[in-house]
This record gives sequence, structure tokens and C-alpha cells, in this order.
Amino acid sequence: MFQHFTGFVYLFAVSQLVSLAGAQSECPLQLDPQRVVVRYGGSVAVNCYTSVLHKGMGWEASEGAVPMTRNQNLITWRVSELTEWDIKPVCYINPNDRGQCIVHLPVTVYKTPDSVFISTVNHRGPMMEGQQYELQCDVHNVAPVQYLTVKWYKGQTLLHQTTFTDNIKTPENKTVTLLIRPDRADDEAEYWCEAELDLGAEGPQPHPTISAKPLNVEVYYKPKHSNSTETIIQDDKDMLDCTVKVNPAPTYTWDHLKEKISSSVLKSSELSPGRYTCTATNTLGRDSKVFIVKSTGILHPKMKR
Repeated sequence: MFQHFTGFVYLFAVSQLVSLAGAQSECPLQLDPQRVVVRYGGSVAVNCYTSVLHKGMGWEASEGAVPMTRNQNLITWRVSELTEWDIKPVCYINPNDRGQCIVHLPVTVYKTPDSVFISTVNHRGPMMEGQQYELQCDVHNVAPVQYLTVKWYKGQTLLHQTTFTDNIKTPENKTVTLLIRPDRADDEAEYWCEAELDLGAEGPQPHPTISAKPLNVEVYYKPKHSNSTETIIQDDKDMLDCTVKVNPAPTYTWDHLKEKISSSVLKSSELSPGRYTCTATNTLGRDSKVFIVKSTGILHPKMKR
């Protein structure tokens, strides 16, 4: 008998809790809008409306509170200059047919970064091809960081992006790094980062974005010809072109010539048939290319070898 009684009490208590939860979820209040995103120091206004008879309704908030009002069905929470980061306004009502119920208004207060700056970590000057370097992006004084995305770009190509899970509402500084291993194609490339705040559908569109001034990368690399051997037919137009794109700039030397020539280009018409080796040299290394000059069978009066 006692066990049946305690079981009845337990079921009654559970049913009361379920009824209370249902009543809270059916609170006869409507917010417009249902969520707000406001810039720090900006203005905000949200309406709270009911269609039922009540003994009073109002707004509780640390800024812009509205005292309980009995003979109105619409009240507005309004702040002309919102300066509280973690404000939690609540609209409440005392219906005639039930107890008090409340509706929370989600408020996101945001601030775009004061600055976004990119730099290299523990390095200054040109980078060497194939070596690893670290870039750093500093985002200053932004909130809230849970909506922040830091993106890395090379030119217009997105390389990487970082998001954050911090629930801190007040402004923070964030630092994000990126490891790169540049090659010769990256010489004169622009790396840059940007901070983007994605505050959802209620936030500003397009998303507020602040970009860093691009970092121009200079890469040093050794000479490398596209091919090691080239055959040239001797005439007035064909050239022995040893020019190679390289940084820092190379010097050029030619073997099998009577004269010392530092030019990267020679006229085939001024050379005798044979093999000529050109070497491009800079501080990182050297690379040679062999030119095979063949005669057209026509005798040229000026031939140097």
C-alpha cells in the first residue's frame, strides 16, 4: 500500500514539472526581433508583445529596464548607446490565468578589430628557397572572438583559416601563425591575413572584415636553366641566350671563348661551330648550359673562338 502511494506521489511530481516546463515554453510573449546583434556603443530597440490579459509586463535589464506596466500589450526595450558586453535582457509577464513567465532576449555586442598586422617571426630580410618560415597575424581588440575567423591568403588564394571557441564577451587580442616553405615561384608574392566577424543572419552583411597590409616576400634561390643543352643553327637571328631568372641576380661566364664576356646573350653568327658552355652563378649556387652551334654551310668572315 505504501509503495503504491509513493509511486503516485512521484508520478504527480513529474507531471507537475512537465506542466511547468510546457507553460514556460508557451509563455504568451513575442519578441521582435528575437535576437539582436549590436555594435558596441550602438543603439538597440526590441519590442515585447502579448495578446493575453495580464496583471503587468515589463523588461528587466541592466540598461534600458522597463518597469512593470499593466494596461499595455507592447513594451519596448530601448538603449541609445549600449556599452555593456554581456547584457541579458528579460521580458516578463504576469498573465491573469497563470503564474509569471519570462522570455530571454539573446544579445550579441560586437567590436571590429582596432588593427590587423602581419609579420615574420624571428626573421628579417630575404627568405631562402626550401627553408621554413613562420608568419604571424596579430588581431587587436576584437569581440566576441567566438564569431571571429582569421584567414590567410597568398595573393587571392586562401591558404588557411582559424576559428575560436572562447566564450569571452569582452574584447581580446588574438595571434595566429602560419608556416610556409617558399620556393622560387613565391618570389615577390604577397601574403596577407584578414579578420572576419560572422555574426549570423542578424548581424551586419557583408560580414565586417579588416585586412592586414600585405607582406611582400623576397625569396633567394640558385640559378636553374629550363634545359641543360640547346642546339643553335648559325645565322644572323639565332642567339645563344643563357639568361635565367634568379634572385639574387647572377653573373655569367662563357667557356671556349677567346675573349672574356659577361653578357648572357651571344650572337650565333659571330661564333664558330662548336660547343659553348655558359654558367650562371649567384651566392646560392651555379648552373651551366651547353649550346651546340651548327654551321649552315655558309662561310662567315667574322668568327670568334
